[in-house]
Amino acid sequence: MRAASLSGPGRLRSAVLLLVAVVVVPMGIALGTAGTAAANPYDRFHEDWVPAPGGVGHIKVRMWLANNGSNRAVYLLDGLRATDDVSGWEHETNAAWLSDHGVNVIEPVGGESSFYSDWYFPNNFTNQPYTYTWESFLTNNLPDHLARNYGISRSSNAVVGLSMGGNAALILAAHHRNQFTFAGTMSGYLNLSAPGMREAIRIAMLDAGLYNSDCMWGPPWDPAWLVHDPFVQAEGLRGLPMWVSAGSGLPGPQTRPVYPIDYLDTATGMGLEALSLAQTRAFQVRLLTMGIDTAHFDFPPAGIHAWPYWQDQLWAMLPMMKGAIGA
Repeated sequence: MRAASLSGPGRLRSAVLLLVAVVVVPMGIALGTAGTAAANPYDRFHEDWVPAPGGVGHIKVRMWLANNGSNRAVYLLDGLRATDDVSGWEHETNAAWLSDHGVNVIEPVGGESSFYSDWYFPNNFTNQPYTYTWESFLTNNLPDHLARNYGISRSSNAVVGLSMGGNAALILAAHHRNQFTFAGTMSGYLNLSAPGMREAIRIAMLDAGLYNSDCMWGPPWDPAWLVHDPFVQAEGLRGLPMWVSAGSGLPGPQTRPVYPIDYLDTATGMGLEALSLAQTRAFQVRLLTMGIDTAHFDFPPAGIHAWPYWQDQLWAMLPMMKGAIGA
């Protein structure tokens, strides 16, 4: 099973797990829920190649239009190991069926190790021929395309992501409050200024495609790291409805039925989720001390860094999301 995580096989994954082991205090208090719908959303499926800046030319976007003609949408952001064929949300979950509940489902494809941000430079470790400009694409090119071709609102949508995409969802919402009226983050790393986190991100990006974080936001002391840190940018989220979740790092019943237990992958997922939990708890305290009370925090007692748990959280947040975007 493909998992969007901060690390992968080999010694680099071991390095991340070592970091996890010394910074994590697992905790969790609430159960998540899942949902399904009966119709076939592929009856309303479209795949478009949308013009994009940065020299990439076009980016593939796969979408499922709402069953009731709603003009409100959710942008679903992938994890660190996003592939170029379809989004992990389509690979691994039933997220397309959200469209049977009055929400247009928008899944941009690609963006491995991008953090869905605008980079300083092309990735020099792979001689990347273009520069990642994901924030510009998601907040200019894509909404323009969706409004022009499908009548989708530019101003009342949701942005939801997991792991890397969870960080990006909060940052995009904080930077573009005129576009997003709801943000959801699952298993995110929400305090990039915490000791060791910028080094962990560097290792993870090397492991996931040989990407150089210096080309993204510069060296660790560059101010761009603060601009993309949800902990630092929390003021920009004031008044925004949010769903914020992380599991305990303990495997739950979803783990075994979905794929045979692989002990190394499971151990990795446990460690990564425990680290996310510690980061998410810190983010929770940050919002509380700032008097920001519009976030719903969900900490299921079981859950590792894997897709079955993210699918559960996506369905659990649906009522809150629909209320926030007016779907």
